[in-house]
Order: sequence, then structure tokens, then C-alpha cells
Amino acid sequence: MPSITYQNSGKTIEVDKDANILRTSIRYEGTVPYKCGGGLCGTCRVRIVDGHDNLSRVMKKEIDRLGAERIEEGYRLACQTFVTGDVTIAWGEEDLERLNKIAKRRINASS
Repeated sequence: MPSITYQNSGKTIEVDKDANILRTSIRYEGTVPYKCGGGLCGTCRVRIVDGHDNLSRVMKKEIDRLGAERIEEGYRLACQTFVTGDVTIAWGEEDLERLNKIAKRRINASS
């Protein structure tokens, strides 16, 4: 059974194969920040610390929100990413205020 380690909250959770990182975080209090949960806002950006090869392919929404450079640096949207093996993720507390502002703008624009 794969596991997701949420470095910031210190939790490691065993999950089913193809589990979604954000949904698992919500269910088991992994504390990944998020606003929309659907790839619109970019708030659930996480950095893959370990286990890049154990993830689903990068989705178009991720490229649109993060850009190719961030994806190459190891960032993914937790709401769009599914695990096939063990992964470790982290997110920057310093990004939260900036991400919240971006999320509000994007959600308001799509309403």
C-alpha cells in the first residue's frame, strides 16, 4: 500500500493506489492548504520532496496554474495529483498569503 508523507504536518498516511493527495489530506488532516479543490486557484501547490516517479502524469490545469518551470522544480497541484507509490510532499508557509490572494482573484473571475 502506498503512503503519503505530509512533511509540514508530520503525518504519514497509508493510502490506496491512485489516491488523490488533496482528498487524502482533507480526510486525514494532512493540512495541505486549499481553497477550491478543482485546479482553478492553485492554492494546493505542493513540492514533491521524494517519489516523483510515483505520481500521475501532469495535468493541463497544473501547467496552466504552475507553469512548466515550477513543475520542473518539483511542484504539483495536490488536487490534480494521484499516487501510485510512496511520496513525500511539502508546502511553503510563506506562500499561503500570496496563494490566498491569487485564489480569490481566480475564483471571482470564474464566477
